[in-house]
Amino acid sequence: MVILFFFLSFFLMSYPKKLAEIISLMEGLPEMERRETLVSYADQARKQEPREGEAFDLEDIRKDEECTDSVGVFLKVDEAGGCHFRIKLGPQVQTLTRAMTTILCKGLNGLTLEELQAVPQDFVPKIVGAELVRIRSHTVYYILTRMKSAAMVWKKRQVRE
Repeated sequence: MVILFFFLSFFLMSYPKKLAEIISLMEGLPEMERRETLVSYADQARKQEPREGEAFDLEDIRKDEECTDSVGVFLKVDEAGGCHFRIKLGPQVQTLTRAMTTILCKGLNGLTLEELQAVPQDFVPKIVGAELVRIRSHTVYYILTRMKSAAMVWKKRQVRE
């Protein structure tokens, strides 16, 4: 048991701490509980929306082919270089995308641009399960791709200034 814990701890170390905790939780759940937990995360997606009076360094609001409705990605970079995201989802966005929004906002909050770009996408099946990845392959990676893209746009703008 101790060896298994050590192995899992070592394996999850390549992920940011908060994200690793979510991965660990989700991997340990039976499929039905995993889906119920994803619905619970989806229900929290509105808490990830921009709050009144917040200012952002980058706002990227658009409707892409990969998503059923518009998605707004709002990025604030703090003085230490940490990325803080808010996400606004249109009303037609699917449950799985809403769940990933909450998971990513919680799991990636405060990472530097370099740390964010280094996060591998291989954690997604560990969270949502192989079946949902197979069925919804575009959906499960969409928000992560948008977050990384927004951070890169911000970085390029900083280099030009």
